Amino acid sequence: MLLLNVTLENFGAYKGKQSLDLTTRPGRPIILIGGLNGCGKTTLLDAIQLALYGARARTSGRGSRTYDDYLRESVNRQASPRHARVVVEFSTTVEGHERRYKVVRSWEVKGKSVREFLNVLIDGELDLVVSEQWADYVEDLLPLEASSLFFFDGEKIESLANPDRAASVIASAVQSLFGLSSVERLRNDLLAVQRRQKIPREDREILDKIQQIESQIKKSDQLRDEVNQRVASWSSRLDSAERRFATIDEAFAKEGGDLYARRRELETERDQIASQLQGVHEALASTLATGPLPLLLLTPQLSAVRDQVERERHAAEAAQVIQVLRERDSKLVEFLRDLVTADNLAVAEKYLSTDRHERTSAIDKTPQVINFPNEALSQLMSLDEILRREAVQANELVEQAQILRERLAVLDRQLAGVPDRDVIAALLEERDSQHYEVIRLRAELDKFKEELNVARRRREQLILDRERAYKGRAAKLAKVEDAERIVAYADKIRRTMEKFGEALLQRHISKLEVAVLKSFQYLMRKSALVRDLRIDTEKFTITLIGPDDQELDPSRLSAGERQLLAVSLLWGLAKVAGNRLPSVIDTPLGRLDSRHREHLVDRYFPEASHQVLLLSTDEEIDEYLLSKLKPSIAHTYTLVHDDKTFTTSVETGYWWSGGAAHVA
Repeated sequence: MLLLNVTLENFGAYKGKQSLDLTTRPGRPIILIGGLNGCGKTTLLDAIQLALYGARARTSGRGSRTYDDYLRESVNRQASPRHARVVVEFSTTVEGHERRYKVVRSWEVKGKSVREFLNVLIDGELDLVVSEQWADYVEDLLPLEASSLFFFDGEKIESLANPDRAASVIASAVQSLFGLSSVERLRNDLLAVQRRQKIPREDREILDKIQQIESQIKKSDQLRDEVNQRVASWSSRLDSAERRFATIDEAFAKEGGDLYARRRELETERDQIASQLQGVHEALASTLATGPLPLLLLTPQLSAVRDQVERERHAAEAAQVIQVLRERDSKLVEFLRDLVTADNLAVAEKYLSTDRHERTSAIDKTPQVINFPNEALSQLMSLDEILRREAVQANELVEQAQILRERLAVLDRQLAGVPDRDVIAALLEERDSQHYEVIRLRAELDKFKEELNVARRRREQLILDRERAYKGRAAKLAKVEDAERIVAYADKIRRTMEKFGEALLQRHISKLEVAVLKSFQYLMRKSALVRDLRIDTEKFTITLIGPDDQELDPSRLSAGERQLLAVSLLWGLAKVAGNRLPSVIDTPLGRLDSRHREHLVDRYFPEASHQVLLLSTDEEIDEYLLSKLKPSIAHTYTLVHDDKTFTTSVETGYWWSGGAAHVA
């Protein structure tokens, strides 16, 4: 796992949005975060754990408060609205593929209520299933019990400085990191399986149940047979009634019964047809009386009128042209008088005079008889189209009237054939009575058929119940042998798992002893002080062996040496576990002298993990130690606290990094 970014928004002393880039580079695994006491270093550590574990997070500031109270009091006092959020982004390898996770945990306070929200994004996409099951999902990535080995502060290190107190940490780490908890869980599950195995009692109850089912099946068979007989009887009665009805209905039809039954329908239709025919006649009369349709009788005369009007129009236009030509010819002669000879002029005058005379003669042959106005000429020319449309409409009305008259004649013939009620009354009454009888018998038959279906389904269900009862009895008889076999095998497996757990514990404890001892000797300036280190596999207590092969009383170690022993314990556990997890260390150098501090800076911090978050005061990682850490640092930050607003902000750089933007 590699932490990529952490963002705090209105969380604790952090007002607004504060983000820290936690990415590392090859050979530079350390992110150094500086802050004075009370600036929010531990709050930052709490935020990471809160984002990952929620209500189960072992935060330093919660105490005995409820989770809702803790969230409510964790919102920055100046935040408005009362809303806070912590975001942790990290990458890890899942099933051979590197995945990027973004865990967003937010909450809002409204009155006395606190609403919490959790969204988990995987490779940039929201995964609702993982978000809902995050509490279980995160246990596969970083178990809560193991997190205390990688997220710890100086106080925790001091509490581990006493080897006796370290026993609980060792026990928890061995169980969670080395797979022993899974072994113990399996042994407990097997024990639960054993306890659930109960030897079944005699199968008297199930035999009684089978007998009851058999009795119910017999009763169901009797009921089915009775209803079946009723169905057959009523089916026969219905067939007879339907045949009787068919005979009466046929006689009724021969006597004109169908027409009698449809008399009112026929009368209604006749009235409608007669009304429609009257409407068509009225439309035809209106068209003939008020429309232009009668003009079709004068078609030759209308054609002669149009021809005369056309000739008169052309003659009138020609008369206008003669007057224009006379004026033009006069001007033309005057124009030619000085240009041509007298003979040529006389020839031209004669030609022009002859042309005018010929045009005048044509006009005189067309006398103005009608004098049709020009503005009405277009109406005369369109009269043919108007008369054509009127003729089409009149023909449609005539055809419609013919169809209606034919239908009216058919209806009159049908109504004439309707018999009188006195003639058909007896047959009608008998037919209606028989029709009612058929309906009644059919309803009764349907009821009996439904009863028969219910009886059949009931019998089928009883048959299934009997089969299940027989199978259940056989299973119960076999369950005795299965239960005994399960108990025996579970005992054998539990004993095997117990031996496996002991061997696994011994193997990891041996590796842990070596790893812790090497780490302690590597960090100590007195490398010969402790020659060996042993961990009890039952109590998980640490025993130190001095250079004289005698047990070394921990009280002989200085406070700083005991703190280095605690650091070595955590370092050794991380090495043996083999998990690539980040180490987040808060105020790690509290009780160490300068030499021990140098050893941690030189030997532990750069190698503690592939990613190390150091939260330090200016007195722990001072200017000198910063210079020694500098080659291993990827980013530096300073937590700056405003004593007036009581808020903390994150600034890049460290106290002695000269304000460098990121890298010390």
